[in-house]
Amino acid sequence: MVMEQPGHISQSPNLDAVFAALGDPTRRAILSRLATGEASVNDLSAPFAMSQPAVSKHLKVLERAGLIERDVDRQRRPARLKAEPMAAAVRWLEEFKQFWSSSFDELDDLLEELKKAETKGTENE
Repeated sequence: MVMEQPGHISQSPNLDAVFAALGDPTRRAILSRLATGEASVNDLSAPFAMSQPAVSKHLKVLERAGLIERDVDRQRRPARLKAEPMAAAVRWLEEFKQFWSSSFDELDDLLEELKKAETKGTENE
């Protein structure tokens, strides 16, 4: 019998690459920008204090993770967001939702107990 563990169920083969790509704040900012529509390297490099080749390296990481796709449009290579791989990451994270919910419920219970104990302590003074 195979025991299913959180994080190991229906894992996308590219999940490690997705999380590695999302681990960088510049790449997350690029994805946020691409959520508004496709953009060229020039467009994407404008808000950053980095060269176009540096932005291109970030785009290659995002492309390998399957988070973006790039077309050839004459001299431009506009990038476009592909959200499907992020959906796999969200599904993986949601496997831990029950754990977090029960942990927060336990914390709420502990805080209630502490409030009651504090209230009793001030009443006895």
